[in-house]
Amino acid sequence: MLRIDILSLFPEIFNSILTESILKRAVNKSLAEYHIHNIRDYSTERYNSVDDYAYGGGAGMVLMPGPIANLILKLTEKREYDEIIFLCPDGEVLNQQMCNGLSMTKNLLLICGRYKGIDQRIRDKWVTKEISIGDYVLTGGELPAAILVDSIVRLLPGVLSDESSALSDSFQTNLLDAPAYTRPVEFMGMRVPDILIGGDHSKIEQWRLDQSYEKTRQRRPDLLED
Repeated sequence: MLRIDILSLFPEIFNSILTESILKRAVNKSLAEYHIHNIRDYSTERYNSVDDYAYGGGAGMVLMPGPIANLILKLTEKREYDEIIFLCPDGEVLNQQMCNGLSMTKNLLLICGRYKGIDQRIRDKWVTKEISIGDYVLTGGELPAAILVDSIVRLLPGVLSDESSALSDSFQTNLLDAPAYTRPVEFMGMRVPDILIGGDHSKIEQWRLDQSYEKTRQRRPDLLED
């Protein structure tokens, strides 16, 4: 079973995300479990304060190291984590290969930042991996954390009804996925390609590969360079 602990100032954000669809199914099958921890509960400051002004000046507040450190110390006393991950704009950009690797771990700890981020000393001492979901900035790390959890948990054996489905996803082979069609055969004057309803599976697989390659060449030629 994969255990994921998430440190956040706004744990309620995860209430619906982690209790629906595939992520809920993983819990019901005892393949994954999620534990959300409120960073503010571990503050020793007056009014449970968790942020302060940055040394050196500048706009924005920074999450103080104390509450996060207290929480990390409590959790690491009970188990060893394969990765302690900080979700941040300046991290390594998430990709499918990274998700594949993380899906084979047993214990993950995710730290959701807010404001101008967290004190660098937390990153230096405990964080083993820093992940970004793209070249843009959000108001916090909760949505990136949810995306990361979804991208990992769906890969766990037994979570998806058809396990081969994940293996054919975009980026698994550095190619974008081929177009997909379902019933009816004709819709608003547009017809499903004849090859897909012809029954020749070898030709279908070759068509899908050709379509994947062409789509990747047009939209993401950088993937072909890899």
